[in-house]
Amino acid sequence: MSYIPVEYPKEKPEFYAMLRRQLALYMGEEQNLTARLANTSAVLAQAFPDANWTGFYLVDGDSLVVGPFQGKPAVSRIGFGKGVCGTAWAQRKSQVVEEVSCFAGHIACDCDTHAEIVIPLWDGENIWGVLDMDSVLPGYFTDQDRIGLEEAVKLLRPC
Repeated sequence: MSYIPVEYPKEKPEFYAMLRRQLALYMGEEQNLTARLANTSAVLAQAFPDANWTGFYLVDGDSLVVGPFQGKPAVSRIGFGKGVCGTAWAQRKSQVVEEVSCFAGHIACDCDTHAEIVIPLWDGENIWGVLDMDSVLPGYFTDQDRIGLEEAVKLLRPC
């Protein structure tokens, strides 16, 4: 299936309803997790035009290892509790950072990044990875985005 261009609604509830429908279509019956994550990162990168990095870090022992993503090269491994991604994993909750330069311990991959959102990926009681999105615009991600993305990533549970 090739990418289907979409004009997303401006209102957040409608935006996320359309995004979930689009992600479900791209996942279809696909069982391979890498394929599911790759298409999800591509769809999210298109849906968030001011995001400069969109992708996944997956739990690998005591660190997160970079998975499928859209954007510039990234840090390969992030320790538990380190940076925004490791903090989301350690605290077991999503992180919305309006300005990354104000986040103690932020791991800089792209000096153009200002805002970041990280959403844990759950399999029952366990976190198996995180969705990480960066933006060049300060305050780009909101609490509405946190809620919408937390719902959207539920489609990603490993098969």
